[in-house]
Amino acid sequence: MEEITVLIVEDDFRVAEINRQYVEQAAGYIVQKIVYSGREALDYLEDSEYLPDIVLLDVYIPDVDGMDLMWKIRQAYHEIDIMIVSAEKEAQSISAAFRGGVFDYIVKPVDHERFSKSLDNYREYRNLSKAKKEWEQSDIDGLTRNLQIQGGLDSSGASLPKGIDAITLDKMIELFSEMGIEAVTANEVSTALGISRSTARRYLEYLVSLKKMETKLIYGTVGRPQRKYVLS
Repeated sequence: MEEITVLIVEDDFRVAEINRQYVEQAAGYIVQKIVYSGREALDYLEDSEYLPDIVLLDVYIPDVDGMDLMWKIRQAYHEIDIMIVSAEKEAQSISAAFRGGVFDYIVKPVDHERFSKSLDNYREYRNLSKAKKEWEQSDIDGLTRNLQIQGGLDSSGASLPKGIDAITLDKMIELFSEMGIEAVTANEVSTALGISRSTARRYLEYLVSLKKMETKLIYGTVGRPQRKYVLS
């Protein structure tokens, strides 16, 4: 497995250590360096023989505006990816970060599972980039789908509704994409994912509302017809 190197830019020593532990718990990742200021980050990148693959950047840094630092890194080191890990929640800052091409934006306090999912997606992105000279539309769609779901967004970029969480939704989509299932009932999804039938139906109907799935009534020889869900 390719080793993915990480530079952590975080002025809080305790948070930096937590982030380091999270990163190194993820398969294939290693923290190359932790720096605690913008100046230290730029000096390290300038002097480094081997640039990190990705920078985990806090927006609140004492000696420099974090967004300015992001743009400086982006302009000087095109090959480095950036992930924001910050308590900054202002829409303007988040929008600016994505316009600057960050891979992801994680709001503090960091949820370990959310953080790990983002690292998994970044590893998938890098593996795909190295494995293929050309990407099919399905490759792009798969990656963007993961990014939307990990951030608690539906396909239109809206927040997920109450009763729908990103992790369960992701598992349900993977059930279809990885197993190649053509049509299932809520009972079958319930058994496969270890969730209640009512929960399975709620998620399936949500995917129907996004036009990701369709429903069909399957008539047997006896009894009531079964309501089955198929990918659109």
